[in-house]
Amino acid sequence: MTEPGGMATTVEEIVPGVWRWALLDDRIGSESDAHAVATKDGTVLIDPLPLERSTASGLAPVTAICLTASCHQRSAWRYRKAFDAKVYAPRDAPPTEEEPDIRYGEGDMLPAGLRAVRVPGPEAAHYAFLRAEAPGVLFCPDLLMRDDDGALALIPAAWHDDPAATRESVRRLLDLDFSVLCLDHGAPVLENPHDALRDALARDAGG
Repeated sequence: MTEPGGMATTVEEIVPGVWRWALLDDRIGSESDAHAVATKDGTVLIDPLPLERSTASGLAPVTAICLTASCHQRSAWRYRKAFDAKVYAPRDAPPTEEEPDIRYGEGDMLPAGLRAVRVPGPEAAHYAFLRAEAPGVLFCPDLLMRDDDGALALIPAAWHDDPAATRESVRRLLDLDFSVLCLDHGAPVLENPHDALRDALARDAGG
């Protein structure tokens, strides 16, 4: 079962046209986050988590569901059926519960103007999504999290296939142009995200 047992009841707007919802994920014992991006044609969900029905309906029409990795299937298949939306997933990713509608790779453009940026480390087929439209937003999967003090931190190496590749992926994020950093595990970084990345690398034992 790919979905956590809980259900979020509210969504918050991070910047105009970008929403976030979060819950305590019983599969990992910590917070997981999901996002949605508005377009002129409808809403694109990113790594969607369970959301209370009436709140989820408020995001309609949902036109696409984009997964950063196969481990983030979460509620994708239920929402594909509910909204008749296409699911995008990485090429060469481990098998998913259902077959995605479209596979993508490095540099491909996805709905909502999202560019796929390969960030290996947690697993080989692992991607961030960069929205260039101002304000620039980077949706980052399992590279980073908020620690117990709320600071940005690298996700512990024990959760990653290749921790050295994870650190290199985080370093390469510094070359991207964005002003908001959205995480799959923790609150977004709304101010000086590049400085927060540098601090996280400096605190990491292998950084």
